[in-house]
Amino acid sequence: MNTFISLHWSNIGRALRESCLAQTYSRERLLRDIIAGLTVGIIAIPLSMALAIASGVPPQHGLYTAIIAGITIALSGGSRYSVSGPTAAFVVILYPVSQQFGIGGLLVATLLCGIMLVIMAAGRLGRLIGYIPLPVTLGFTMGIGIVIATLQIKDFFGLDVTLPGHYLQKIEALMGAAHTLQPGDTLVGIATLATLIIWPRLKLPVPGHLPAVLIGMLVAWLVGLHGDSVATIGSRFSWTAPDGSSGQGIPPMAPYFVLPWTLPGPDGLPIHWDWATLQQLITAAFSMALLGSIESLLCAVVLDGMTNTRHHSNGELLGQGLGNLIAPFFGGITATAAIARSAANVRAGASSPVAAICHAIVVLVAMMLLAPWLSMLPLAAMAALLMMVAWNMSEAHKVIALMRKAPRSDVLVLLVCIALTVLFDMVVAITFGIVLASLLFMRDMARMTVLSDLRQQTRWHGQIPEGWVALRIAGPLFFAAADHLYAEILERAQGSRGVVLQWDGVSVLDAGGLAGFQRLCDDLQRAGIPLWVAEVQFQPLKTLARAHFQAVPGVVEFSASLEETLAHLRAVPAAVGQ
Repeated sequence: MNTFISLHWSNIGRALRESCLAQTYSRERLLRDIIAGLTVGIIAIPLSMALAIASGVPPQHGLYTAIIAGITIALSGGSRYSVSGPTAAFVVILYPVSQQFGIGGLLVATLLCGIMLVIMAAGRLGRLIGYIPLPVTLGFTMGIGIVIATLQIKDFFGLDVTLPGHYLQKIEALMGAAHTLQPGDTLVGIATLATLIIWPRLKLPVPGHLPAVLIGMLVAWLVGLHGDSVATIGSRFSWTAPDGSSGQGIPPMAPYFVLPWTLPGPDGLPIHWDWATLQQLITAAFSMALLGSIESLLCAVVLDGMTNTRHHSNGELLGQGLGNLIAPFFGGITATAAIARSAANVRAGASSPVAAICHAIVVLVAMMLLAPWLSMLPLAAMAALLMMVAWNMSEAHKVIALMRKAPRSDVLVLLVCIALTVLFDMVVAITFGIVLASLLFMRDMARMTVLSDLRQQTRWHGQIPEGWVALRIAGPLFFAAADHLYAEILERAQGSRGVVLQWDGVSVLDAGGLAGFQRLCDDLQRAGIPLWVAEVQFQPLKTLARAHFQAVPGVVEFSASLEETLAHLRAVPAAVGQ
């Protein structure tokens, strides 16, 4: 036990230790990390606020997340270049939780999510993420993108509507509120979105998020000159500090310590904690942990490809778990590695997790010095920003390519995962998608296991004794293929002197295949038909040995080569098959 614990906790901070302590961390590398942190911090400021708003909580909680979780995960994680904070993928999970349980319930769910991630790291589950099929991953990310974009329609057009829980009801409510469209908000949203679309084509070194938001603020100011008002962060959100001071918009102060379970529910009153409430939050926390592990490890894999490095999957899960354990005590919501911000971090020249720490410090400084300006950000601009994030995370080009080129079974899995993510939730989509993909894979594998008659092969002409059935099995003998295959062998064996099976193409024999083989031997024995099995490969041979399967002379026998078997049968034709 002590060895396990020491081995497990040795994963803490592996990326930081290997990139800064095991190597020479020069002044030049520090400068590169500071520049990268400044670049990503500028991107993270509006995104963090927008994602918090989309999650149903005040915008400062997104900034708290980028600061606290960003620093904690950078210090303790297993990926050198990952930048962690609030991400768009979590919106579809966090929004319903915040609506039902308020900020207090959401922070407790985040705390539970952190515990689950630490447990996943302790169980060394990091590598298992690679077993999620691509159509499932693309399906739920596309579905999440659709849901996020739908949630932004309200603020983008300034609609006066309360969105219900189910997706189809949301669409109905948005359509019913179309007459409440505000021209000023719509103009701000369009200007911001257009800037985000056009900016990358200019090939400028400055990220497009900041110019787009500034242009949105400019348009909102111009709209205000004509007498129309535009909803802003300051007009919708207010804050109250521990000392009793209050204000509108963003509080100009650093994150402060709180006990998550003491914070209010959706009605502003303390949450009544009981087992039923905790059960619902545990379910939500599991969804957060599952999505957080997938997104953070996928991000690490992408960064490995960009930098020719290698992350530590369990160390990264541990870092994500610690970040989500600590952040709620400072008002931070659920965090994970953000692929877009991490990729920008690499392109900006980052060399270690110090860049992610600098990014969090930039967010902290901006919050303390620029809070009045941040409070002036239009909500329509935030919505446009998230619409672009939703489009980027949906990876529509990959979805279209898969639908054009992939087998029909993969396309089916993709479409099912998209639909289930939109109509239900991500956990249902991933679970059903993996099960469906597994079943379709087993079906395809079963079809690959084929039976061929050796008499039809030129090589064996004249070598197979008269009256004997000689067959070759090619493919895995597992439960999905075995019964059908053995039934065909038994049918062909009727009226024969005996059966010879060549197993040189059988790579796998599982418990179902073994049970079917035993039934085949019993059926042939009752029919008085002997069986010879030749050229058994290592794994099937190991399975037979572990099951203590014994050869019985005259009933079932094994040989090392098909040639030897046929030679033996030709030499003693009268003694065999009696």
